Order: sequence, then C-alpha cells, then structure tokens
Amino acid sequence: MSIGVFDLFTVGIGPSSSHTVGPMRAASDFVSRLEPAQVAQLEVHLYGSLAATGRGHGTLSAVLLGLEGHRPDEILPATVEARIAAIRETRAVRVAGDHDIAFCEDDIILHPLTELPAHSNGLRLTARNAAGETLDDAVYYSTGGGFITRDGELPAQAEPLPVAFPFESAAELLAHCEREDLSISDVQRRNEGAERGDEETVRGILHIASVMGESVESGASREGMLPGGLNVPRRAPAWRDRLVAADPAGADPALWQEWVNFVALAVNEENASGGRIVTAPTNGAAGIIPAVLHYAIHFGVPERPREEVIVPFLLTAAAVGVLYKARASISGAEVGCQGEVGSASSMAAAGLAEVLGGTPRQVENAAEIAMEHNLGLTCDPIGGLVQIPCIERNAIAAAKAINAAKMALWGDGTHKVSLDEVIATMRETGRDMSSKYKETALGGLAVNVVEC
Repeated sequence: MSIGVFDLFTVGIGPSSSHTVGPMRAASDFVSRLEPAQVAQLEVHLYGSLAATGRGHGTLSAVLLGLEGHRPDEILPATVEARIAAIRETRAVRVAGDHDIAFCEDDIILHPLTELPAHSNGLRLTARNAAGETLDDAVYYSTGGGFITRDGELPAQAEPLPVAFPFESAAELLAHCEREDLSISDVQRRNEGAERGDEETVRGILHIASVMGESVESGASREGMLPGGLNVPRRAPAWRDRLVAADPAGADPALWQEWVNFVALAVNEENASGGRIVTAPTNGAAGIIPAVLHYAIHFGVPERPREEVIVPFLLTAAAVGVLYKARASISGAEVGCQGEVGSASSMAAAGLAEVLGGTPRQVENAAEIAMEHNLGLTCDPIGGLVQIPCIERNAIAAAKAINAAKMALWGDGTHKVSLDEVIATMRETGRDMSSKYKETALGGLAVNVVEC
C-alpha cells in the first residue's frame, strides 16, 4: 500500500480533480523543475478527455495557474479569479511567479480525438529559452482524484511504505482484522503511522472534515446561477432555509434524507463554482462522503463525540478507497462515473457501517453493495460542466451509501459477491465501456439534452 487517507482526501479547488486539480499540479510540477528566468516560450497540448471537456472543467485555467506556480491545495478561489482575470487582460502568464511571458488560454492546443498511450487524460508541456532551445519537454497524465504521473518517471512513493498491515485486496484487509482483532479503521490508522504519528493523523483528518464543513457553508451561501452558461440555479441556499425552518436543531429523523441531500448539493454546487473542496476521492464525487458523514454525526450516532465519528469514518473510507485506486480506477475519463461516484458511495457506505458498529465483514459488505449498484454508471456531463447530472447524482449516491450500510448491518457479514470481485467487475466494465461515456461529452445526456 503506497497511498493513504491524505492522498485520497486532499484540499483543492473545483470543478474537477482529474481535469482541474491534476492539470494544475502537473503544470506546477513542470515549472518547478525549470530556471524560471530562462523561460521565454511555452507550449501546451491537451489530449483526450482533457481536451474534449477541458473548457467546461476549467482545465485551461488550471494549467495557466499551474504554470504560474500555484498549487490547488494552497490557492484560494479569490486568487484564482484575480489571476485568471489578469491573464486574460494581459494575455501573459507569470512563469513560476517570476516574470511574464506571452501565453493565454487561446495558446493551449486541444486534441480531443487523440489519446496518449498511458491514460485518456494527457497533457504535454514544453518550455524554450529566447533562442528557441528546449529547456524541458514532458508528458503528464492526470489519473483521477488529483493524482498525476510524469511519463518516464515512477509515481511518488511507488515503493510500498513499511506499514504495519500491508494489504492489496479486501481479503487481505479482512485477514488482518480477524487475525489481530482490529476494525478496518484500526488497520488504516496504524498504517498511517508509517508516515506520521497518530496525533498528526488525527489532526489532519479533523482538518479534512473542517474543510468539508466549510464547503457546505460556502455552497449554501451563494445565490443565483452556477457559472458556465447552462443557467443551472443554485438550490442549496433555499434548501437550507427550508430545512432550518422545519428542523432548527437539525436532528429530526423524519428529515434525515433532506439534510443528506442538502449537504451533497451544497458541496457540489461549491465545486461547480470552482470553490474550495475536498477531493473525496474526486471533485466530481466530492459531496457524497460529507453528506454521509453528516448523517453519521447527526442521525447515526448523535450521542457520540464528533471526533469519535469523523476519524474512524474517514479512515475506513480511505481503506476502501485505497483498493479502488490500486485495483481499478477513480477516474471518470478512464472507467466512467462508476469510478468516481461509485467509489465514493462505496467508501461512504463502509465508513458509515464502521461507525454504526459493523464488523469488518459487514463493513466490507456495505462497500460491496454500494458499488454493485453503481456498476456501469456513465460520465456524460452536459456541456462538459460538472453540474448535470453530477450534482444530483451525488445526493442519490449518498442515499445509496446509507441504504447499503443499513442492509449490511442487518446481515451477518456473509454475502455472495465480495468487494474484490465487484472492484474487478467495475474495472472490466470501465474497460469495455464506450469512450463516449467516459467524460468526453460525446454521448449520453451530453448530446441528447440541448444546452440552454
């Protein structure tokens, strides 16, 4: 295992982890290897899904910000707006924050029908000096969830960390739990200790949860239409007002689903606005885990201290997310939305089952149920925007996760289809899926609904 909770849950900006966060990281990494003062010319090519839906997903702006040295976990939305406005006005980028050279969105070359060998999300960046000599020429891939690789280089931490309980499958994870009498969150918590102390792990997890909460508040405070031209109205503010009027304490069990829907909508409207959110494990699926975590805190185990819910919930979700990232994919451009919303729903179901007292086998069953009923989910956003059907899809998937956890807890943990088998099925389904339905805006709702 070479990834963990802080790889799967990272602070970034919307609207897409693979199309915004990843490309910004790639461009930032590219310029970090250069002597900025020597750079006089830049050339950027986007391929496959990055080119096909890049405008709607903010990819072009993300690359420009990355070329200026900005990183998605550090830049604030206000800075994004200010710098993009300045680049458009001057038609110049500030290379690694050093000096301006002529380059803007219009200079980025798009190849929507060409895919590079390793992944459908590819970009090529070239830097030259004043004499036209190449300083660096590199291909990067944005592989989902904000993860990037540079062609010809092994990913960071490619060698497995010396963790206490290594696992590459759900079967191995369950074996650790049963042999050591540990929960799934216990196993993941001890593995996180390979890189940081327990106190730092807990502090980091609580920070992730706080940013999730901030994204809910921000999403619920913005009025009007979502950006992008589809004229999709923001629903979260009115939804919150109605809920607060009907349930001031936020704990009426008759309204649990409306609260879950509200959280999912608020987070994903914030994401669609380019706001600050947590990839969980992707931006397009960012509302599911916060919504189910809200349910766990306020309706599942409301008597338990928040920290005692948040920490095991997110650790368990991360343990399941590790399996999807390692054994299949969390990229909509690679396997369709089953890899984004399906993975998030599965992770959330596992986290909820854990904090509700499920055994490791019941938790694994919850994760399996949630994914089994997201298999084949296509990625076909209208206009290439993470709005329709993405925002509502998060709310629906959050409810699926809650139901999956409840179904698993009413069983004894035995079930016919294992989590490993459903992950393999998801991977194979994604491989067989037509490219039209993998974040290209060439099929499904993206072509059958008139943009308005």
